[in-house]
Amino acid sequence: MFVKFISADRVPTVVNASQVTFISCVSDGTRIRFGEGRSVTVVEPMDEVLDRLNRTSQLPSG
Repeated sequence: MFVKFISADRVPTVVNASQVTFISCVSDGTRIRFGEGRSVTVVEPMDEVLDRLNRTSQLPSG
């Protein structure tokens, strides 16, 4: 399932929740990481990002 966020440069960004491998706080907002070194920084706070991704029930377990 896809979730829409706003990237640090104010462009809408769509994230596939099943590909998320790591989420961390950064000075610009929240960094969402995927496999193979890919990442996107969004302006939403980490708690909101985690909540919205959790609602998809698509986050990988582990």
